[in-house]
Amino acid sequence: MSIWKVQPSLPALQQRLEGTLAAHLGIELEDAGDDWLKASMPVDPRTIQPAGLLHGGASCVLAETLGSIAATLCVDPERQMCVGLEINANHIRSARSGRVTGVTRPIHIGGRTQVWHIELHDDQDRLVCISRLTMAVLDRPGAPAGVSSGG
Repeated sequence: MSIWKVQPSLPALQQRLEGTLAAHLGIELEDAGDDWLKASMPVDPRTIQPAGLLHGGASCVLAETLGSIAATLCVDPERQMCVGLEINANHIRSARSGRVTGVTRPIHIGGRTQVWHIELHDDQDRLVCISRLTMAVLDRPGAPAGVSSGG
């Protein structure tokens, strides 16, 4: 059973990334399932640190992009919006080239908060980073008040 209130359209979601940090870093949405979303990002001069390794901040951008998009797909976009509240990341392995691919899945989808688990893997499917993202679910200004399911 799908968790999405808005069914993911990868082309439409990718278009919404145009002109953002995600687009600047080359993040591409790749796939979606009933309760997960997948995207990848190149390991190149835009995303590495001076030692030539994937920058931990770039990993966080990929993780937050995935979690933010997924969170937004779980609310009524006419009434609510989702914003990042907290992110943490454990950098497990370095990456020097290729792409890193992230998949996000929900840990908690509540009326006021959501928590997402994101794993990033390299081209050899080795774990690069584990991240947890907490999102705040806010009412849009001027939107009719809805019933919160708590959380």
